[in-house]
Amino acid sequence: MIEAVVFDLDGVLVDSEQAWDAVRRKLVEEEGGRWSDDATGAMQGMSSTEWSRYMHSELELDLEPEAISARVVERLADRYRNDLPLLPGAIDAVRRMAARWPLGLASSSNREVIDLVLDLAEISDCFAATVSSEEVERGKPSPDVYLEAAAHLEIAPERCAAIEDSSNGLRSAGAAGMAVVAVPNRDYPPADDALELADITLDSLDELTVERVEGLGGQAAV
Repeated sequence: MIEAVVFDLDGVLVDSEQAWDAVRRKLVEEEGGRWSDDATGAMQGMSSTEWSRYMHSELELDLEPEAISARVVERLADRYRNDLPLLPGAIDAVRRMAARWPLGLASSSNREVIDLVLDLAEISDCFAATVSSEEVERGKPSPDVYLEAAAHLEIAPERCAAIEDSSNGLRSAGAAGMAVVAVPNRDYPPADDALELADITLDSLDELTVERVEGLGGQAAV
């Protein structure tokens, strides 16, 4: 049986990939770095430690990784306070799941960003556990952040359902042994091989119902 649901944040609850991209690009331009065409995809799923190092070394940004992370987060937070880009159905989906199961959140976003988004959306009370990949050893596609969320919830990973949108996120949840629900990001669709890891694929969060998630437990039992 499914005993908990673990949400991703970026691309699942918040339409944030373009915001992250814009903030990082602008910082690279301002500081004389070199943006590459594959930078956006490369950084998806990375922890803040990983992507700030990537920007320093691969995008030739002449700032220390800690300073890169701090500047990006500060600018992103300002954007969110002005206009939080929640995806359609996000709040209802969270509250629907929270009425049935304890919820976790396993995100590549920095801790400050996670707390800010949940506070602005007024859904902090829905989550029993939230984990940033900067708080574990490895970011997505490694399973660390999902395993840590399950540990905080005190529920075995194989009894959790993960809600994901991206290639690295789907791989991370699958590697953790969770039942995987894919809600693909339309702007940055997951790779076919990653999407194949999903137990079910939904077109939107409106389709994320208690009945569908309960059905994942039946599939696992088979």
